[in-house]
Amino acid sequence: MFRKQLYYLSSEQLCAYQWRAGRLSAPACFTPDPAGIDAFMDYVEAQGDAPIHLLADLIEEDFQRQLLPHVRGGAGRRLRARRLLQQYRDTPYRHLGVQGRDAAGRRDDIVLLCALTNPAVVQPWIAALEQLKAPLAGLYSATLLSAALLPKLALDEAHLLLVSQQSAGLRQSYFQRGQLKFSRLTPALDRDGAPVNLAAETGKTQQFLTSVRLLGRGEMLHTVVLAPAPQIAALEALCRDGAETSYRFVALAEAAARLGLAEAPALAEPLLLHLLAAARPAGHYALGEARRYFLLRRARLALSGAAAAVCAGALLWSGANLWNYVGDSGAGERLAREAEQFDRRYQGVMADLPPSVAKTANMKAAVTVERMVAEQAPQPQAMMAMLSAALDKVPQVSLLQLDWAVKPAGAASQSAPAGTAAQPAALAALAGGAADGGQAAPLSSALIGIPGRPPQTLRVEAEIAVSQDNYRSVLEAMNRFTQELARQPRLLVQIEQPPLDTRPNVKLSGKAGTAAADGKAKFILNLVLTP
Repeated sequence: MFRKQLYYLSSEQLCAYQWRAGRLSAPACFTPDPAGIDAFMDYVEAQGDAPIHLLADLIEEDFQRQLLPHVRGGAGRRLRARRLLQQYRDTPYRHLGVQGRDAAGRRDDIVLLCALTNPAVVQPWIAALEQLKAPLAGLYSATLLSAALLPKLALDEAHLLLVSQQSAGLRQSYFQRGQLKFSRLTPALDRDGAPVNLAAETGKTQQFLTSVRLLGRGEMLHTVVLAPAPQIAALEALCRDGAETSYRFVALAEAAARLGLAEAPALAEPLLLHLLAAARPAGHYALGEARRYFLLRRARLALSGAAAAVCAGALLWSGANLWNYVGDSGAGERLAREAEQFDRRYQGVMADLPPSVAKTANMKAAVTVERMVAEQAPQPQAMMAMLSAALDKVPQVSLLQLDWAVKPAGAASQSAPAGTAAQPAALAALAGGAADGGQAAPLSSALIGIPGRPPQTLRVEAEIAVSQDNYRSVLEAMNRFTQELARQPRLLVQIEQPPLDTRPNVKLSGKAGTAAADGKAKFILNLVLTP
């Protein structure tokens, strides 16, 4: 855990503690005179740049409880800042805390104003720290910090007076439902050097609280006294419970155990210093420029941490790359050895074989052509499936003859049907060549799917049953049939011969009420499936 410097400031002296791993060192105390401040500067310079937390426990600390209009946002903050400045003009060490809203009237904000009214007690020590460029983290109030003791000691009374003896004197702090309302610091010894009467001081405080209406008449004031265990018996004999006052004594050893301190202190300030080191609250009193060296130190540490993180990341990345390089190098060498072994085995096997006529490149080309033909060679199944689907939709159509053919891409069919254009012509050429005793003319590679799928044609001869004099149904059936075929992707439908010749220059003949001789109407379609 990081080291911290905790300074406890009273009107008579400043005691410096070092906090390491949750333990406080023995204090080094300095008086507020030139010799004491010089010794203090030598001490601070020897301690390095550990952050400094200054805890002030002064008689010259004033507390005022006021009501301010409830204003939100920036306007409310400016209003409270003006009121704080008006209340304490002569000191830069001011603090304001909002403690809720008043239950009556317009429900104003309840604010607690406090300040160190004699800045001359604090400024020589702060000036010395500035001269040394020491990292002063914050200036804290022992009274405001004591509010953190209540939950630690399980103190939840509505009206609570916390009494503790510290190096600065006897501190009495009044808490109303857990919120600080008033505090006073009195000397622990009277003018004759005898301990002050705790019961009498409590009575004075109770009378004051009643006069300012913080404590109503008849309300019980619960007084909790933090004291060393050997003194509790004498204090109990001195402090008797009354009608409006009750006393409870908590040994400093018990309080230290609840806070996690290993040793029982003789006074109460080690409890507050431990809370300050563990909780790290925001500073109570603004320091202005006196805090700049702490901010510079924090920025320097942040930059150093970021640089260390970057370096660590770079080292990890470099280590990972080196590890991968070593692994890849080993794998590469192993693969090279295996490849060399396979190459020697291959050369040995090839040396025992007779010379091969076909070269490796030719064999590779043959395999490539075979795969291309297997994948892209034209087959009639696709067109037959399309035709079958259309026949299912139009059952009136009956097939008579199918002529499937393949034509090279870009070949024009002219006026001849697909089944009589490319493929029969090629077959005729083959037959003619064979009849002449010569070599057959080679077919184009495009017909077997090299380099791409060729177009396919299908000549469909079909007929439709004709009911008596109902040729309109014949035309409608053929139209539905062609439309079903035309819906298929990449399929072109051409009507070569319709079931009825409806051209205007053709003469129609026949007798009404007499069916065709065979009762069938024949038509021919040419289908072209493009790749």
